Amino acid sequence: MTSTDAASVVMPAGTTTGPARSTALLTDRYELTMVEAALRSGAAARRSVFEVFARRLPDGRRYGVVAGTGRLLEAITAFRFGDEELAALERDEVVDAPTREWLAGYRFTGNVWGYGEGETFVPGSPIFVVEGTFAEAVVLETVVLSVLNHDSAIAAAASRMVVAAHGRPCLEMGSRRTHEISAVAAARASYLAGFAGTSNLEAGRRYRIPTIGTAAHAFTLVHDDEKAAFTAQVASLGPGTTLLVDTYDVEQGVQTAFEVAGRELGAVRLDSGDLLEQAYEVRAQLDALGASKTKIVVTSDLDEFAIAGLAAAPVDSYGVGTSLVTGSGAPTAGMVYKLVAREDASGQLVGVAKKSLDKISIAGRKWAVRRRSHGVATAEVLGIGHLPADTPEDGPDRPLLRELIVDGDVVGAESLDVARRRHASSLAELPATARQLSRGEPVIPTVIEA
Repeated sequence: MTSTDAASVVMPAGTTTGPARSTALLTDRYELTMVEAALRSGAAARRSVFEVFARRLPDGRRYGVVAGTGRLLEAITAFRFGDEELAALERDEVVDAPTREWLAGYRFTGNVWGYGEGETFVPGSPIFVVEGTFAEAVVLETVVLSVLNHDSAIAAAASRMVVAAHGRPCLEMGSRRTHEISAVAAARASYLAGFAGTSNLEAGRRYRIPTIGTAAHAFTLVHDDEKAAFTAQVASLGPGTTLLVDTYDVEQGVQTAFEVAGRELGAVRLDSGDLLEQAYEVRAQLDALGASKTKIVVTSDLDEFAIAGLAAAPVDSYGVGTSLVTGSGAPTAGMVYKLVAREDASGQLVGVAKKSLDKISIAGRKWAVRRRSHGVATAEVLGIGHLPADTPEDGPDRPLLRELIVDGDVVGAESLDVARRRHASSLAELPATARQLSRGEPVIPTVIEA
């Protein structure tokens, strides 16, 4: 949904927009010092291919989720060195004058392919492929990894929580547990992975995510008693609101909520104590009062395991904060940005690879397909320099890479709703073991075809 904010980067229809402020200094110093040295050696102009992939998934995870692509396309569009950025580089003596002159004219003019946002991935998946000159591609490394590592980590955690909830809505409430900008990105990533809404209003404005929220314990405490607080909330928001009933005594809180809102009470929220036991007790109390349609919302440091533990309880939705915005123990997706091919003296692309112990990469530009049998994924197959063999357009194997940027122009921008649907579809085609929360290996193997 395109923002109408005047200070925005112009993007194709169907995408959100971000602030026009340059993203060029959201990078590490060595990206620019490499450019300076490459300009001197002549390597800066060599055609090069970089790939983003994860060598492994976070411990115990069975799949990853690609998220942040939409934000990243905006960041690449805004990756320009204006007067302020160049002045800062000169002041801090980061690079020399010829390099600053080169940066002053910088605009990415290469090509980018990537897995569709929302797609699942496994170790080795080339989820983002950047081709251009060495200099124009290498400077994007930090911002690419910053966006993809954060958003993909949040989306993977959110996806596991949605799976654990078995169709009950999950609501993102983590803004107060992370950086204010990260909070907006986390809300976007969680919605992509199936969350139903967010408490963050900026995420709602920017990405048209449904927003939720009513009152905290402070609202009850500022009134003379619980009944006065509930009466004020119902008068303002209507009887269909959600009343927080555990400020003092839960049983009395439910009774008071019913007295104020009656059978039209929308929901009660539990935020402390033994949520499993309380949910059963509150459900029985509400039913006895005749409020059988009133729902129960639970919050309080939930993660996918706590959600799974409440599967049998009469809970209607889950509010998740800290665990979600910190990736539920895996705050980064562990992705790297590696040079896999470069132009040689004859003008041909040749594969290159890092051989360091435990950090080995595979030389050559990759193409990827999801191999399937009867609609169920069986492997991630990577072809080096070409699509894997036996991949007809109408066959069972599904090509995963799509054009995102062509000759510097964004061509693959999509709405968040498209990415949300893609994730649901991609997750559905994985084997059933993908939905297990127990520790295990990646749900499908990665196969390399030379």
